[in-house]
Amino acid sequence: MIDPARIRQMAEAEVASLTAFRRELHQHPEVGYEERETAERIRRELTATGVTFAAGLAGGTGTLAHLPGGAPGASAIGLRADIDALPMDDQGTQAWKSRVAGRAHACGHDGHTTILLGAARVLAKLSQAAPLPNPVTLLFQPAEEGGNGGDRMVKDGALDGRVLGPGVSQIYGLHGWPSLPVGTVASRQGPMLASADAFEILVHGAGGHAAFPHLAKDPVLAASAIVQAVQSIVSRSVRPLDAAVVSVTAFHAGEAFNVIPESARLRGTTRHFSEEVGELVHRRLRECVEHVALAHGVRTEIGFRAATPVTVNDADAFARFERVAAAGLGADRVRPFGDPVMGAEDFSFYGRGAKACFFALGLDEPSRRCPPLHDPTFDFNDRAIATGVEAMVHLALAAP
Repeated sequence: MIDPARIRQMAEAEVASLTAFRRELHQHPEVGYEERETAERIRRELTATGVTFAAGLAGGTGTLAHLPGGAPGASAIGLRADIDALPMDDQGTQAWKSRVAGRAHACGHDGHTTILLGAARVLAKLSQAAPLPNPVTLLFQPAEEGGNGGDRMVKDGALDGRVLGPGVSQIYGLHGWPSLPVGTVASRQGPMLASADAFEILVHGAGGHAAFPHLAKDPVLAASAIVQAVQSIVSRSVRPLDAAVVSVTAFHAGEAFNVIPESARLRGTTRHFSEEVGELVHRRLRECVEHVALAHGVRTEIGFRAATPVTVNDADAFARFERVAAAGLGADRVRPFGDPVMGAEDFSFYGRGAKACFFALGLDEPSRRCPPLHDPTFDFNDRAIATGVEAMVHLALAAP
């Protein structure tokens, strides 16, 4: 086993240049499947580090890298980072805030990408002194934010050995966590993050003059009633001991103050931790929409976008994470995650092809309160980079 103090020293030696790289990414955010410049930056770094990689996965911006090691026939340890940003403005005040209008790294993927590149640097240097104890595959994945890029990476062969290196038997991913102290990590066995579906409801009525509403079939009124009705699904249809969320997040209708429009559009999300609850929520959502529409004399269409599955941490992979993190970082820096949360992560797709464990990386400190994820002022805490690199390197090196 490599001395944890040595790995810590190697990780900390990379922090200055990694911080500069992270801030450069933060200034140039790109959303899902458009991360062409981000992908090129990653590939230039891998080339400079001497790590073999394959480009062009998951629609073109995904990258799979590999460091050989282990006994002949050994399966690889996978380490994953997401690379995309969000379609929102950056309202931060830091000098490295986004330079791209309507684009921001408000979920910390710039930090995740930087950490995985840091792990690649440390592992490459270690491999120059002696063969690594395990083959290691690094996945730089596009389109986590609703694009299911993880699914496309798996379908393109990122886990099964078709592209580069042997197949991946275990895979780990991290996410910066604003409520967790910097320098710590946390995870849990079983469900950690929810399944997420997106829905869209179109309400077709009959427009008219606002002064003569009795001559129209008002889609605004009908859509408003739908919003009210679907809020009862969780409280009145889901068993109280189960967990689910139905949130309507967008309502668009009309342009003029004196015109009843022809149609209205609603968008939102459902969240749950089991297929049974998800099926119930979707059925009740359709029923509420159809019956409210009937009562208002309008016609509706409802569609669901493909779900991001529940992120479930495999028992063996979780046990390995806790053992390795405690040995490498120190037991006092490994915290319990607590209850699962309703956020979603398409890291869940990797759990269908390998034993998977997702973990949280602390970002908070008393002198620097960390804004919540997806907040327009969010910025990844660079003081967490070294801990993330250490954790990833230890997971790559430890016995499976």
